[in-house]
Amino acid sequence: MEKVQLEFVINCSPKVLFNRLSTASGLAEWFADDVRVQGKKYTFCWEGSEQTAEMILRKENRLVRYCWIDQTDTYFEFRISQDELTGDVSLIIVDFAEEDEVDEIKDLWSTQVSDLKHILGS
Repeated sequence: MEKVQLEFVINCSPKVLFNRLSTASGLAEWFADDVRVQGKKYTFCWEGSEQTAEMILRKENRLVRYCWIDQTDTYFEFRISQDELTGDVSLIIVDFAEEDEVDEIKDLWSTQVSDLKHILGS
């Protein structure tokens, strides 16, 4: 597995962005068709398929990390960074992919983040 890190500039406050990354309703707006939460377990639904992840790390307005239940050796993470001088807010996404799927993963995240930016009016 190869670690993939992507960075996107998002024009909104870290607090508003964090809500879209850490709540069922926020994630359902851009990441999955539907999201159900039980405790720390998040079930993501896409066109008839489901995947469950556990939120294993959460730092308010800064970071959220999910670990797929069926793939304990990988995770995906949303990190929020704010430039001290310019105030620009960046979303840093960390994910893992097989070597031959890296470009596909990058395209998928770019599409998802495009939806997120649209929702945020960014």
